[in-house]
Amino acid sequence: MSEVYTATGRRKESVARGRVVIPGTGKQTINGRQLDSYLGRRNLIIQVRQPLEFVDLMDSVDIHARVNGGGITGQAGAVRLGIARALLVKDEELKKTLRGSGCLTRDPRMKERKKYGQPGARKRFQFSKR
Repeated sequence: MSEVYTATGRRKESVARGRVVIPGTGKQTINGRQLDSYLGRRNLIIQVRQPLEFVDLMDSVDIHARVNGGGITGQAGAVRLGIARALLVKDEELKKTLRGSGCLTRDPRMKERKKYGQPGARKRFQFSKR
């Protein structure tokens, strides 16, 4: 009988629900697609797999994530946090390892809002002296 642990991860505008299935065969999917084909970029694939590598569970668990909103970089960060939190639900003793590697830290950076009287967040309308 397999056990399923679920947790939520967020980054920028992306929200991910990560599910860790134990025991597993090492299958990793995001929105029903293989991890490699969904993300495409090698650095994002490495980023998503980090929590599993730090706790040595790469081939013994299955990862299923549902993610929506934002772009692929934000989605990869959200899935990474969701997986790390799900592993923490499974075993509280992994907290020190995951915290030390930075996998449990929520990235607080968000898009800055547009201000009135200017065309963007920081850009100003062109100034004309004469």
